[in-house]
Amino acid sequence: MSDNRLPTDLWVSAGLRRASDESVPIALVRKGERQSGTVILKLNQLDRGCRILTQTRDLDGQLTWFPALDGAAIPEPEADAYIDRAVARDPDLWVIEIEHREGWHPYDIF
Repeated sequence: MSDNRLPTDLWVSAGLRRASDESVPIALVRKGERQSGTVILKLNQLDRGCRILTQTRDLDGQLTWFPALDGAAIPEPEADAYIDRAVARDPDLWVIEIEHREGWHPYDIF
């Protein structure tokens, strides 16, 4: 990890605070490795289903989000099963769930 990257726990906390300030329901479902753990966002769009976004880095090292399952909205039990499999492969993974009908999340700026 290069010196100019924020630790995962710091930017996760900032996003939790931002969502709270916007009155958007958000939950830290699972804490991962504090310095450099990867993050999965579960965007619960209520009656529209859930979408999963997985943290990745582009060629310049900037944070970007990869839509899992081709970005499809899926039923919540399927989203939870996907996340459970991901956590089984990577025990350092962070999981954050956000409830927002339009799929907004506070992590676009990080």
